[in-house]
Amino acid sequence: MGDGKEAEVEVRVQPRRADNTVHPLQTESSSRAVPSENYPSDEFRPFRKWIPWMIPTFVVANIAVFLISMYVNNCPNRSDSCVARFLGRFSFQPFKENPLLGPASSTLQRMGALDVKKVVDRHQWWRLISCIWLHAGVFHILANMLSLLFIGIRLEQEFGFIRIGLLYLLSGFGGSLLSALFIRSSISVGASGALFGLLGGMLSELITNWTIYANKFAALLTLVFIIAINLAVGILPHVDNFAHIGGFLSGFLLGFVFLIRPQFGWVSRKNIPLGHRASSKKKKHKTYQYVLWVLSIILLIVGFTVGIVMVARGVNGNERCSWCRYLSCIPTSRWSCRSSPGTCAVRSLLSLSRVLRLSALTFWLTLTDHVTEECQLLLFFSPVIYLRALLHVLQITQRDTLVSLTCQETGKSRNYTLPGATETQIYDLCVDLCR
Repeated sequence: MGDGKEAEVEVRVQPRRADNTVHPLQTESSSRAVPSENYPSDEFRPFRKWIPWMIPTFVVANIAVFLISMYVNNCPNRSDSCVARFLGRFSFQPFKENPLLGPASSTLQRMGALDVKKVVDRHQWWRLISCIWLHAGVFHILANMLSLLFIGIRLEQEFGFIRIGLLYLLSGFGGSLLSALFIRSSISVGASGALFGLLGGMLSELITNWTIYANKFAALLTLVFIIAINLAVGILPHVDNFAHIGGFLSGFLLGFVFLIRPQFGWVSRKNIPLGHRASSKKKKHKTYQYVLWVLSIILLIVGFTVGIVMVARGVNGNERCSWCRYLSCIPTSRWSCRSSPGTCAVRSLLSLSRVLRLSALTFWLTLTDHVTEECQLLLFFSPVIYLRALLHVLQITQRDTLVSLTCQETGKSRNYTLPGATETQIYDLCVDLCR
């Protein structure tokens, strides 16, 4: 509830529009640009209108990635209680495992979900971007894509695909960075961080272009209300509000950089038609717009640099800020903020102990059985050869092995017969057992 990985302008003529321009958040009705008395009103439009194609493309890409995730998940091979089994490979994980109608968490991890351990230990930095294209389920992707269409289409019409595309991707990256600093024990997916970046960009665009809009206070109150409601939802469990906050802050600063408009009365000299003179010698932008632009650039460079360095060093933001965890989840009597699905003790047939480090879970794998005297002597004189031999025997016997899982948090235990069990299978079984 990064999570994931869910807001361009060529000005030809800029007459005064203080009483007529509407913010992208509002719908255009009778408000139209007032043509300058010095120019023919039917030849010039104050701002170019773009044909939106990038946002619909992003929506199609997100849906395609979700379908691929469901195909890779292949629920019938994982469980006998899949939802909508008539869909075959595309059927959903059981409700108790994923109530959003989607794949298993291990599948999302394989597909590129944000897992800070893999980013830090295996240097898989691409997960900071790939996670914004993944979704946990049908309900998740439906909500994000409807929001993206509602917000993104209007912004792309006003500012074009380059600016809005950069705003979307960089905001998603910023949300992933903040999430990686604070969400340490679970994976994160979703485009909501990038969506909050579009909302942040809309807010900063309204501020920096304040003087050209009509009904500006109504637009401001509406926008602040929408942002506040969505951030408030983020304090519920299993929602990555750090991705929302990081995306919003990134988008807010990027809006001052990408979405700046010329001030009243400025006209580009190259667009002045023959026979006309520019009646105004105003600068293209106001002084405060330049100041906000410079400050935002500096803060973005510093913020992204510090964030990348801290993530690379494996810094845990929760240790630096003890109260910050409440920004993502506030525990109540009705729910817990425990982000990890649990820890399982796994018991099998042979004597071996090792630690399996998985994305949202750490398993302590204990394999117990009696060791012969010959094995004890081999262990005493050559422990390396002993371990290799034991691992070889383990691979053979795991073809049909009885495994007992015990959830450390709930105390629940269950036995499974696993022919050649993999780490992914054990991961999914433990997640299901600890729910």
